[in-house]
Order: sequence, then C-alpha cells, then structure tokens
Amino acid sequence: MSFSVTILGSGAALPTAQRNPTSQYIECNNRHILIDCGEGTQMQIRKAGVKLQKITHILISHLHGDHFFGLVGLLSSMHLLGRNQGLTIYGPEGLEQIIRLQLEIGGSKLDFNLDFIPLFGNENKLLFEDKMIEIHTFPLKHKIPTNGFLIKEKQKERSIIGEVFKASGISLMAIPFFRKGQNYVDVLGVEHFFEEYTFPAKFPKTYAFCSDTKYTETILPYLANVDLLYHEATFTEKEIARAKSTMHSTAKQAAQIAQKAGVKKLLLGHLSARFENDKVHLSEAKTIFSNVVVVNDFDVYQV
Repeated sequence: MSFSVTILGSGAALPTAQRNPTSQYIECNNRHILIDCGEGTQMQIRKAGVKLQKITHILISHLHGDHFFGLVGLLSSMHLLGRNQGLTIYGPEGLEQIIRLQLEIGGSKLDFNLDFIPLFGNENKLLFEDKMIEIHTFPLKHKIPTNGFLIKEKQKERSIIGEVFKASGISLMAIPFFRKGQNYVDVLGVEHFFEEYTFPAKFPKTYAFCSDTKYTETILPYLANVDLLYHEATFTEKEIARAKSTMHSTAKQAAQIAQKAGVKKLLLGHLSARFENDKVHLSEAKTIFSNVVVVNDFDVYQV
C-alpha cells in the first residue's frame, strides 16, 4: 500500500508559467483524494498522469478562487469521460450553490451524484473513515473561514512470517489472532505466541495540509508529530508586514510551526508570483527547520 502526495499546483493567487494555483492529489492505501482545485487543475492532472476518475473525495479548503475555480471544469470532464460513480465534496458553505448554479446555467447535467459536505472553518472533526484511512479537518486563520486537513492511515495489522508459520503446522485459524497481536491456543491447549510468527505492524503515517493561514500556534495540536506537513509560505521575511495584513505566512513562520509541532518533514508552497525562485524561502526556513523543501508542480512525495 502506498501513501503519496502529488503536487498539481504550488503557486498562490496569480498563476505563473512555472506554478499553477493550489491543488494536490493524495493516494493513501488505494484511496484517491484531491485537495483544492485551482484553475487549470484538470490539465495538471493529465500532465501528472493521474487517473481523475479514481478520485472519490475532494477537499476544498476555502472559497478564494485559486483554491476552487477549477472544480466545475473538472466535474464536467469527469462527466464527459463517462463517470457514473458518486463523488463526495467537502467544502465551505456556499460551494454547493456555486457549483450547482454554474452547471445549471450552462445546461449541464452530470451522470453521477455529488454529495456536498459543508465545512465551517471553525472546528476540528472527523470527516471520513473506513478500515484503511481517516480524513480530519481543523481550523486555520485566514480572511475567510478556512480548513486544514489531516489524512491518517489506520493502524495496520502485523504481518505473518510465512516460512515460520508454514513450518509450525499451526491451524490457519491462528492467523487472525496473530495479525491482531494476540496469542492463539490450539485444540490441545498449547499457547502459541504471536511474536514468533509475525513481523511488527508498520506505524501508521500521517499527512497534514495547511492552506492559506497566518502564523498561528492554535494549529499545533492537530499537527503534532505528523510525518509530512504542507504549509503555505506565500512570502519571505522581507514581506512579513504584507503577510500579516493578508493573513498569510512566511517561509520562516511555516518552519517555526513545523519545529514546534515536531513534524518529520516540511513542504512549503503557495509561493507568491512576485518571486522568481524559491532560494530565499528555503534558506530562511532552514534557519529554523532542516528537513524542508519548497515544492514545485508535479513533485511527488512519499509520506
């Protein structure tokens, strides 16, 4: 099972030739999730080789256009390609009205169901779970209600050591016990210890996405010890006054959040179009947190 993040857009509000507006594709244990959908996302999906019809959940952080203007086009393309599987869209109040009105005025009728789940940008809650993953939302601090997202693997079971188990002659009925870390008592009353027949389960991985937000330590509990954190870094320290007035973050501030939350690796994105390169962002962040990269469109990261 894989857990990967594909960067479809790494820029801020104004697209550039190098950076599309925000969007990310997450594959976690064969679950396919899109986070944000800036203008042009469907083209980025094609260029990245992502199979758009596999996407079953779309998470929209907030209703600034660079985070959702590509959504109606993506839905239309899914329809034209014959989609008939329902799609769940989590986003701020008003998103459903916007999308359905665009479709209605354009005379478009989708052949698949859209299930909109409203988010309010002020709560930490579980949005979705199955036997493999969980998706949570948490509040960010921006000009309008804005949601962060946390994607977590469920605790995995232990792995059977095939050669050892086969040689033991123990009944196959023992396998579910061993996978759960439980001993098995056979029909003769003999206890078999799970440690002898299994490898330890891999520790579940976590990915956190912090869309547009000013520096705020209120998010630290939601980010504690995550394996991979994406945090917006629209500005450098030279523009810290502008970051404050627009309720965005600098690269150094994002690094401070990563350091205080104890995350393992930090991804910086949402760079303003005013920057020709990411050298200053990276150098400023590294003064605080060493395991950091500035993302580019089409980068892929393993969680």
